[in-house]
Amino acid sequence: MEQQMDTELGMTPVSPETQWGPDAPKGARAVFSRIIKEGANVPLFLGQTMINALRDLGYNNTTSAICEHVDNSFQWRGQDVRLYFHEKGKKKDARKIDVLVLDNGVGMSPNVLRAVTAFGGSLCYDNRETVGKYGMGMKAAALSMGPVLEIYSWQEPGAIYRMILDTVDLSNKNTNVVQLPEPVLVDTLPPEVREILVQPMGFPKNAAEQEILAESDEVLMERLGASGTIVYIPDCDRLTHRTSKTLVDHATKEMARIYRRFLKDGRNLLINNRRVRPFDPTYRMEEATHASIAELGEKRSRLVQSWTIPIPVEEESEVTRDITVTLFILPIETWDQLSRKVLKNDLRVFEDTGVSFMRNAREVYMGPLAAITGKMGSKDPWWRLEIDFPATLDEAMGVAVNKQGVRLKAYVTDLIKKQIKEELSNVKSRIEQHWSTRATESAKAKAREAEQRANEAESLQSSLLPEPVMTEEYEKQIRELASGLRRNEETDDEAYERVSKSKYITDFKYDEDAPFYRVEYRLRKIILRINTAHPFFEALYKPLGQIAKRSADVRIAGGEDDDVTLDAELVKSCADAVVTLELMLLSLARTQSEMTCNDPEGTTQRMLDKLRRQWSLNLMTQLSIR
Repeated sequence: MEQQMDTELGMTPVSPETQWGPDAPKGARAVFSRIIKEGANVPLFLGQTMINALRDLGYNNTTSAICEHVDNSFQWRGQDVRLYFHEKGKKKDARKIDVLVLDNGVGMSPNVLRAVTAFGGSLCYDNRETVGKYGMGMKAAALSMGPVLEIYSWQEPGAIYRMILDTVDLSNKNTNVVQLPEPVLVDTLPPEVREILVQPMGFPKNAAEQEILAESDEVLMERLGASGTIVYIPDCDRLTHRTSKTLVDHATKEMARIYRRFLKDGRNLLINNRRVRPFDPTYRMEEATHASIAELGEKRSRLVQSWTIPIPVEEESEVTRDITVTLFILPIETWDQLSRKVLKNDLRVFEDTGVSFMRNAREVYMGPLAAITGKMGSKDPWWRLEIDFPATLDEAMGVAVNKQGVRLKAYVTDLIKKQIKEELSNVKSRIEQHWSTRATESAKAKAREAEQRANEAESLQSSLLPEPVMTEEYEKQIRELASGLRRNEETDDEAYERVSKSKYITDFKYDEDAPFYRVEYRLRKIILRINTAHPFFEALYKPLGQIAKRSADVRIAGGEDDDVTLDAELVKSCADAVVTLELMLLSLARTQSEMTCNDPEGTTQRMLDKLRRQWSLNLMTQLSIR
């Protein structure tokens, strides 16, 4: 219409010039130019550009892309699935990695093989009872890793059909409609594929760890079985890791968790010929790896509560589907006694935390979800939430075509949160109370680090302070002193045990009229009283102490600090600075005690008191200037 109006007004219509990039597909450029110039028929999809655009579909990492192929293998009754990362070339710049997935599923006939190689080609399109969804995953996932996809499939021994999807070849075609070729019957697998299946992988380096499919070409065809499929992506150019080791390690860790229920039910998954065992982040599955850790007394998490919640398939719909939400708490009373290595490296308590979403028995997300559980803190790794939902709720749960994560609709979030809020709050309170008790018990009857170090250094001092004479009266006086120096939640007996064993005692008091510190030498004890009301405490002592305490609290709970990421060296430096500051004050207290212990007239004591008060006032004045 606009072109007709321009012509009627005597204006010459001008077509905008294409502004394609230098690496744009040649075939697509030719087809598009022909369409613009000649008004040729326009296909709904321009195959030459679309296939390249789909290479950027957006998988989080290589493992999540390969999961598309493992999904297909398990969906089509593959009992044994093998994943290979085959590294070629020794030098860094020359290194290439092939990816191969083999299964012993039902295989595909030639016509089916050709049909499912098309984008959108699927035998179970929109079937919400299966793991697959739209017939896009196999192709898009493969091309996200490399420019060429080769598929080999058979439904009887030796009758292997091959399909190749080559983005470079397809990009150069000059036809409006890009057709897929016919599958080719091959006598044998190509040498590069056979090499992967019959030889040990470069990683793991110990070949004894590997369960190789076949020891030679002669027995390979027999071992491939009556039916199956191979997906092969050679010379991958878009992998998230550069070496087979890192790819294997990441895939093993993730897939052990994602497919834990498949593995529990008897399916087999091997990565570079090494068997994958299920990992359960809820620690409820008896067949999972954590159950074999020798140090564990209690092998499973504890079930807190399970809810069945009907969720509308869309907002305000009367059609609902049930989800199951299950809350677990880890056996914190026994597991908190384990070493840091076992908790972090073996159990991975602090890694896979939060909420696990299971779609048709396959995990699609594991991690924090503040909208449901609130912001995660350092104590939250000690509970888990698992949400099972059917694929019929994909839209409500916000599951995308590539099954990477969830984006819950607001009404779904509200329904889940309403059900679990009270019980989850109770669980968090139980955990908080446990660690509070642990921290209190840890602090009881224990001298501060600076006090310990001052005690250890006492015998090395150039002059020694008098030692007490142990009598019943002295013990009684020490108990009275300890009662006055008792810490919060510390019993009189615990205070006595701490005070009686230490020559140095640090006490904190809030007194707006007192100097920053006071020294009392009593019953052969050096008592340092620090005034928390003084500006020096607020400006230096308190901030350093908070960082040190925060680090200690997180270490006790065993987690990581989610509120602020603190540099480990900075935290250690602050903790050391607090100890150094306290040692400086304790050494000052010792010096003053030496000067006053033989001062019957109190002259030296009065002089030191005056000096301390004046110093504190001068410091307060200087700190008031901002």
